[in-house]
Amino acid sequence: MSDASTNKQAAAADLVAAVRRAASQEQFLEVVSPEEARARFAQHVDLSPLPGEAVLLAAALGRVLSNDVAAPIDVPPFDRSGVDGFAVRASDTAHATDATPRRLLLNAEVIACGHQPKLEVTPGSATTTSTGGALPRGADAMVMIENTELVETPQGPAIDVRRTVMPGQYVGFAGTDIARGETLLRKGTVLTSREIGMLAACGIAQVNVVRRPKVAVMSTGDELVQPGQPLRPAAVYDSNNAIIAAAVTEAGGEPIIVGSFADNEKILADALAGALKIADMVVLSGGTSKGAGDLSHRVVSRAGVPGVLVHGVALKPGKPLCLAVADGKPIAVLPGFPTSAIFTFHAFIAPVIRARAGRGAEIARTMAAKVPMRISSEMGRQEFVLVALVEGADGLVAFPTAKGSGSVTAFSQADGFLTVDALATSLDADTRAEVTLIGAAHLPDLVITGSHCVALDVVMSKLSDRGIVARSIAVGSMGGVAAVSRGECDLAPVHLLDPAGENYNTHLLKPGISLVRGWERMQGFMFRKDDARFAGKPAAEALQAALADERCLMVNRNAGAGTRILIDRLLAGQRPAGYANQPKSHNAVAAAVAQGRADWGIAIESVAGMYGLGFLQIAPEHYDFLVADTRRERTAVQAFLAALRDPAVRERIAALGMKPV
Repeated sequence: MSDASTNKQAAAADLVAAVRRAASQEQFLEVVSPEEARARFAQHVDLSPLPGEAVLLAAALGRVLSNDVAAPIDVPPFDRSGVDGFAVRASDTAHATDATPRRLLLNAEVIACGHQPKLEVTPGSATTTSTGGALPRGADAMVMIENTELVETPQGPAIDVRRTVMPGQYVGFAGTDIARGETLLRKGTVLTSREIGMLAACGIAQVNVVRRPKVAVMSTGDELVQPGQPLRPAAVYDSNNAIIAAAVTEAGGEPIIVGSFADNEKILADALAGALKIADMVVLSGGTSKGAGDLSHRVVSRAGVPGVLVHGVALKPGKPLCLAVADGKPIAVLPGFPTSAIFTFHAFIAPVIRARAGRGAEIARTMAAKVPMRISSEMGRQEFVLVALVEGADGLVAFPTAKGSGSVTAFSQADGFLTVDALATSLDADTRAEVTLIGAAHLPDLVITGSHCVALDVVMSKLSDRGIVARSIAVGSMGGVAAVSRGECDLAPVHLLDPAGENYNTHLLKPGISLVRGWERMQGFMFRKDDARFAGKPAAEALQAALADERCLMVNRNAGAGTRILIDRLLAGQRPAGYANQPKSHNAVAAAVAQGRADWGIAIESVAGMYGLGFLQIAPEHYDFLVADTRRERTAVQAFLAALRDPAVRERIAALGMKPV
């Protein structure tokens, strides 16, 4: 027999042996359910976020905050105009109509953006102010230019005002969007263009973010050809590397494309060893060509301990999935077909990448929810209303979150939006609406609706450390009472005096709702430290001095606020200058005094300290929490109550000037 014939016979025998091996191989170690596969994988995989790193704001898009970020300034930092027009005292426009206009002399000043006002708006006067311009001293409202007419008088130019405006109309008060000292963004927040806008609005140029997991992306198969190269017979283009690398980025990881490799055990083993040195995890696709069904499995099984955890999952598509861990680093061998590869990637690998990147799990793109309050709308316009989603007693509830066109936080606080039809003038309360989600919205574990306090951020940060996602919806004490009564929140922070002015919050109790004590906040008379009218005096004397001086301007609080009840009791029916100036936060009161737009106000001591103001104590108020009995035993509520008793939390609250009780 010739050598050629011998070689042919040997080759034929090798081929038959290869066929027998391929036909008899055990392709999968054990086919398990998807739930079992996830449980085995999770048991050996670290799902905690990676350590943080500092990045510039320009490089922060899509990253996840590794710690809370507090606002260093108020936004807006001053009371500003929301329209082009004239800064006025609202009382000067009373009863103004087209038939009976009110005439106001124009001050010799035009306030444009970026210019500090110099002249006071006195009774009977007005100052020309552009949109975004700072509100001058004495003014408490804006009149739109289209509701006025310029006239000449012997005293100089004046305007005839043809519409009545209310105090605060067309005015964005200091700190009403972002209050200095409040938690601007919480650890775990994914930074989109909305959050980056918030950070930039506060002057923050660098943030600490969770390091993105580095994911080595590999593929194997003799049939693979790289895109851009000529396609040979029986070959296919390697699309898996590109698809999986993009999916890694979408999940929050940093892909490292290692390349594609032939179905050769040594070559693949060397490539895998190199990938494990440079990455936090490896995603390999393919490895079943040449009839070598367990090629990738054999290579992965020798990469490190504990080795292969799953080889075969009861999925269609996706049965050949292999999951392993090598010395703490996850390895996934995905099926070679692109559809199966990306399906199994999103089902098993993307959650791991998201967890290591500090991200939560994804939810559906649209959800039906009840709207708890009436939403007014303008006829003739289709309106999109931003909402925050919370779990109510009867399903999802969508709370409108809009703060106005000048707000930089509205989008960040929204989970999605609902639509009001152009032919409708409102969306009635308790309407069920379809919410279109923005990004990857996540329902919180705990919903806190009511009055906000910077000390509340301390408690919520403690919950964040435990992996509990809490959402605070600031609607005021009375709004919190309504929300907890309707079963739309877990806790309602309140600080309301009873009608007799003797006790805080106990009068709000009713069957099914109990009260949890929080902390005391000292309220007092706030003023600039260089104001000799008040320095060194007790609060009662300072108040009398302020009321005796006609030019002494106060800054009030909004009706319904707990502090407003105290103010009205102290004033005993008096309406001093500035009474109609009614911002909705302690920060706005402090900003008005610190910037000289007002001379005094009543607020809490911690805010006075942040703004460097003088403070004269009046009386403590109790900042407590209403909780529905039906929700008290929930895990997140119990965690909140435990955080209130935590010594470290109480110490941090005390450092803010509060007194835990």
